[in-house]
Amino acid sequence: MTSSKHHGSCLCGDVQFEAELDLSKGSRCNCSLCTRLGATGSLLKPAAFTLLTPESTLASFTRTPDIGRRYFCARCHTYCFGKGHLEMLGGDFVSVNLNCVDGFDVTKAELIYWDGRHDNWSAGPRAEPWPVS
Repeated sequence: MTSSKHHGSCLCGDVQFEAELDLSKGSRCNCSLCTRLGATGSLLKPAAFTLLTPESTLASFTRTPDIGRRYFCARCHTYCFGKGHLEMLGGDFVSVNLNCVDGFDVTKAELIYWDGRHDNWSAGPRAEPWPVS
């Protein structure tokens, strides 16, 4: 499957976006935040992402301000996307929570797994989940 434009939103609809995505692929991370969120992500360049609603609809959180920030709906608190900069990911990036994309079915996606819990980014992704311990 190739990338195409998809619409996404939070649960209440206050946050809406469009993104050029390939919904046949996704990634998971075992870091403490991703594990708690249960997010399935897709990395893309900022030019492939458009926030359709005002930034005032967003709240954000970061533990690593030098790498990135996660954005949530300020009303329903759904995690929608993250933005940041990490050379290992090719520089500036947006990570869309695919669970917020209309029509996404995680059971139909081929997943890769990152070892963020151990800051093991240099190992790259793999086909099976990394341990959380």
